[in-house]
Amino acid sequence: MTGVVDPYELRVGVPSVEVFRRLRTDAGLSDRAAEAVEIGLRNTWHGVVLHHEGEPIGMGRVVGDGGTAFQIVDMCVHPAHQGRGLGRRIMAALTEELDRRAPATAYVSLIADGPARFLYEKFGFSDVAGHDSVGMYRV
Repeated sequence: MTGVVDPYELRVGVPSVEVFRRLRTDAGLSDRAAEAVEIGLRNTWHGVVLHHEGEPIGMGRVVGDGGTAFQIVDMCVHPAHQGRGLGRRIMAALTEELDRRAPATAYVSLIADGPARFLYEKFGFSDVAGHDSVGMYRV
């Protein structure tokens, strides 16, 4: 009996600047300046890139101070590959690393765009509504 080969491979690390920008825009996220991406990628605490038959098609990163505060960012999967549980695989890899290396008292946050909130809820994230916290951002 021949086993089915998984065409997807999750690799620890970050993509190149060019691939990062392409993955974000392909997934409908905003682009970032190349200079900013270069700095940001260097400062990644943990990252993963999802490949399909060798081609990068998704990613996710954790950034933070390494002790008290972490944020999950740049979660995306190319639209042609969505709906296959791949976002869940990326998120599982990021949260497993947080569980393994981050202090138990660390604050881990993320910004959920649209229906992505349902994926994040499966990993224990909840809306700050009902708490004394309000999610805010500045561009």
